[in-house]
Amino acid sequence: MPFSFPVGTALAAKLAKLGLTRDADLVLHVPLRWEDETRLTAVHDLLPGETAQVQATVRDAKIAYKPRRMLTLTVEDAGGGVLGVRFLHFYPSHLKLFQPGEIFRFVGEVRGGFLGLEMVHPRFSRAGDDTPLPGELTPVYPTTAGLGQAALRKVVQRALASPLPDTLPADWLAELGLPDFDVSIRTLHRPPADAELAALESRRHPAWQRLAFDELLAQQLSLAAARAARRRQRTAPLPARQRLTRAFLDTLPFALTEAQRRAWSEIAADLAAPHPMRRLLQGDVGSGKTVVAALACLQAVENDFQAAFMAPTEILAEQHAKKLTPLFESLGLACAWISGSQRKTQRTAAWQAVADGKADIVFGTHALFQEGGRFRQLGLVVVDEQHRFGVGQRLALMEKGREPHQLMMSATPIPRTLAMSFFADLDVSTIDALPPGRTPVVTKLVSAARRDDVLARVREACLAGGQAYWVCPLIEESEKLQLQTAEDTFAALSTQLPELRIGLVHGRLKPADKQAVMAAFQAGDIHLLVATTVIEVGVDVPNAALMVIEHAERMGLAQLHQLRGRVGRGSRESVCVLLYAQPLSELARARLKVIFESTDGFEIARRDLQLRGPGELLGHRQSGLPMLRFADLERDVTLLETARDQARRCLTERPDVAAAHIDRWIGARQALSSI
Repeated sequence: MPFSFPVGTALAAKLAKLGLTRDADLVLHVPLRWEDETRLTAVHDLLPGETAQVQATVRDAKIAYKPRRMLTLTVEDAGGGVLGVRFLHFYPSHLKLFQPGEIFRFVGEVRGGFLGLEMVHPRFSRAGDDTPLPGELTPVYPTTAGLGQAALRKVVQRALASPLPDTLPADWLAELGLPDFDVSIRTLHRPPADAELAALESRRHPAWQRLAFDELLAQQLSLAAARAARRRQRTAPLPARQRLTRAFLDTLPFALTEAQRRAWSEIAADLAAPHPMRRLLQGDVGSGKTVVAALACLQAVENDFQAAFMAPTEILAEQHAKKLTPLFESLGLACAWISGSQRKTQRTAAWQAVADGKADIVFGTHALFQEGGRFRQLGLVVVDEQHRFGVGQRLALMEKGREPHQLMMSATPIPRTLAMSFFADLDVSTIDALPPGRTPVVTKLVSAARRDDVLARVREACLAGGQAYWVCPLIEESEKLQLQTAEDTFAALSTQLPELRIGLVHGRLKPADKQAVMAAFQAGDIHLLVATTVIEVGVDVPNAALMVIEHAERMGLAQLHQLRGRVGRGSRESVCVLLYAQPLSELARARLKVIFESTDGFEIARRDLQLRGPGELLGHRQSGLPMLRFADLERDVTLLETARDQARRCLTERPDVAAAHIDRWIGARQALSSI
């Protein structure tokens, strides 16, 4: 429902930029901070750096022209304290307004000036000795260009004019120990003069706790409703027939770890159910997720259905195809490879095989859903690095089959609180152990000033029969980020290490050129591969035991951990050198400390969540779902667990309550949460 009161077109457009399109949005648009205009401070008591309110009489007002044009006032309060006031931007009417003898209230930051204390561009209002002071703190809202605080406060107050009904029953609130919604929201918009400002600013105040709980409950309700709707859908069950899966396991030169067997058991049970599987398979780099995904594909094929195996980059998709196709073909299965770089005749032939049912398992990138090709009978979709695919992309692929089962994989381990919150609509399987024989990677932090020492180490390692990566963050020069680029680094290293064969790969290379370089590196024809983060996911070269990451301070923890996982896949001792440029920011220093001290992907992800918040960890997964504005996943774990339990109760006992709560907090965005 739009606003319940008249709003002009221009104002509505500005409000829309902030996502404010209805009363409920305005009500939940809470202040960033509050200013105390409930009391006056004597000029003699002012301190530089503090924000204060004074009431004073204008003694002098004039326009000065040096060092620039400005309006200057000299004002004096009842105690005889004198304060300077400056306006750098003003209208001629201001000079007429500030007549000597007139009394005003000024609110602003106090500064030390040449002639004593002053305020620059304070808020002001005409006052008298009998003008009452506000009884509440003044809110300062997040806003946008052209929308001042006064106008925003006015529309928020209009939205708050009517009582705000509680979406939760009173007995539930009493049981949970939560305050009334109406009281909580009004406390945050207009806190009383005696409110505990420290509790408000730290978000420990009960009013904040109520909003945090409501937000988490709305999120859990939305995701639980999506999950329940999915379970009501029907799809073809794919029971475990053990024919192909057992034969596949017999061909492997190793036994599955206990964690792999557990994950496989959970997936197999889901596939056998008559409703679509939506499961996230997560595990650390190199934990063996691909083998488990291959078993899922085989269970689909055992039931005369096709499987699609999709990856976000052509390099990774092709690697999956090269690794798994020989294993599948040894079992008598036919595989197809579809990519945007194929010739049209090749792609047409591949799609024809898929449509005819001659291809059992199809590998590819986004080309699998961007094109008009169709599957004879798609039963399972495996999506690797699922956070790199948008909601719309996954939906498009789903439409190629009759609601196929979905298995999503992530090599970015997800902290427990994050999984509970944003992946509540998914079942989650975790591979929390690495296969035996994986060589631990030694991490070294090295200043860019010691670059020559690193070059010597690379030369020594490559001439001894090993291979190495040199990772750069950018492809071409950026004036804003003076980072070493891949192309410049390639040119420099080719000069500095003439005895080595050096290759270059980045995202802007033509697919055929990129594949040729990667193939040469995998075959051992290239000693040193200079690359952008395009090699972050998926490329396995067991002989590569050394990695140098340029400007490591600029990268997130998950990305650094992913890159580091590209080495340590063979028997050689593996080293990852993190080159950093000085000076380091506090955040960069904290990130590097974490990656240096830990090799546990789950602990790294937890720390990444603390340092950066959920947005970057989730990537496109959150397209359509609002990020948390009031709750904090670290601080509010108890609230999250309570909200999850309450969501189940709500949907079972009071679906009307669930609907009202979702409408207030999510509104039209609810539709996207079910994808």
